[in-house]
Amino acid sequence: MTTAEPAETVDLRADHLIRDPFAAFADLRERAPLARATIPGVEPFWIAVRYQDVRTVLSDPRFVNDVNAVDGAAPDDLLPDGPAPDGPAPDDVAAPVPAHRTEQVWRARGMPPECAKYLRAGVFGADGARHRRMRGLVHPAFTAGAVERLRPRIERLAEEYARALPEHAGPDGVVDLVAHFAYPLPVAVICELLGIPEVDRPQWRRWSSYLGRGAGPGLDEALRAMVAAARELVECHRAEPADGLVSRLAAAEGDTLAPVETVSLILNLIVAGHETTATLIGNGTAALLAHPEQLELVRADPGLLPAAVDELMRWCGPTIGGVPRYATQDLTLAGTPVRKGEAVMPILAGANHDPRAYAEPERLDVCRAGGPDRAGHHEAHLGFGHGTHRCLGAVLAHQEAVVAFGTLLQTYPELALAVGPDAVERGPNPAAWHLAAVPVRLGPQAAT
Repeated sequence: MTTAEPAETVDLRADHLIRDPFAAFADLRERAPLARATIPGVEPFWIAVRYQDVRTVLSDPRFVNDVNAVDGAAPDDLLPDGPAPDGPAPDDVAAPVPAHRTEQVWRARGMPPECAKYLRAGVFGADGARHRRMRGLVHPAFTAGAVERLRPRIERLAEEYARALPEHAGPDGVVDLVAHFAYPLPVAVICELLGIPEVDRPQWRRWSSYLGRGAGPGLDEALRAMVAAARELVECHRAEPADGLVSRLAAAEGDTLAPVETVSLILNLIVAGHETTATLIGNGTAALLAHPEQLELVRADPGLLPAAVDELMRWCGPTIGGVPRYATQDLTLAGTPVRKGEAVMPILAGANHDPRAYAEPERLDVCRAGGPDRAGHHEAHLGFGHGTHRCLGAVLAHQEAVVAFGTLLQTYPELALAVGPDAVERGPNPAAWHLAAVPVRLGPQAAT
């Protein structure tokens, strides 16, 4: 094993990283492809920045999401709330201070201690048989066939929200696409999938917005409220089963799922099921409007939209860094020793802009057809992750984005940014690349 030392330690809250992570990680990628990272309140961990190293972290079986899967982990590192591979966990187990970097980050942001078990019990922190068991329960709702059957409903919702945009215009004729289109559409879709009553959906969106900010006042109250509402939703579906996802989870509880897992899955699905999709729609719309030549290509040929969505996911995708993974043995990554049990966070924003993987990676190209190893662009970019933990809802998110962009551009042929591209402000969450608002001028609606 090499004895190479990391080039530097990186403060992930540094101003230059928050202001322009794509440029900052591009610089780091050449100096220190595997660096030590720090966040206040979190033990130091590694970050991988280059494309191939990130793919390795995401797919190599020597890396796991659950520190419990690291053989020989110290007793204080164990997270006993997680289920054993051959069955569900007890609902409530007193846990020691966790080693999971993700949990440490959330606690540093203000997550209530009693909510930590729901983070531990979720599918994002599971591996092996436990991961397959939990993912298998929800996967049927997110297959290509299931998503295709949803498409007419997604199209109707997208058209409703698009046609209603003029109602939200200010006196100057400017509308915020994030607030009135990019967020409401995926919220409506995932809530319908979960069977959340329409009257409750605005509240779920408000709660989720606190998680989208990443920290700040209100996060703890929102998490507690979401846990209570998820539990109530399960009980409602247990009392009155329906043909839907939550009813299936409620039926599995006590057999295949522990109660803590059921709630955790619902929280995982509703937050991940709309937050990143909404951000992709907002980011992507702003990017297209800021690149007139790319916008014209898509307007002229809507058949380019699927490839355009993948290019936008690569170029301005919402996720900067993925879930930290743990080495199950001593190994070498990017020429640097990584010890057994150490955490490595894959930096997707660095990997997707790596010139070793993509020609002219800083250029937005909706016609980009392939990627590394001659893989198709959809399979090659890492915006949805990679390997067994690749985003469960990737097909749904991709479909929603294709429909959203197509509907917007068809409904408003003269859609344009109301401010210069550099004046579009980023949202407050330093762990994600999302725009706080996308102010646009709609122009006249196309005839129906």
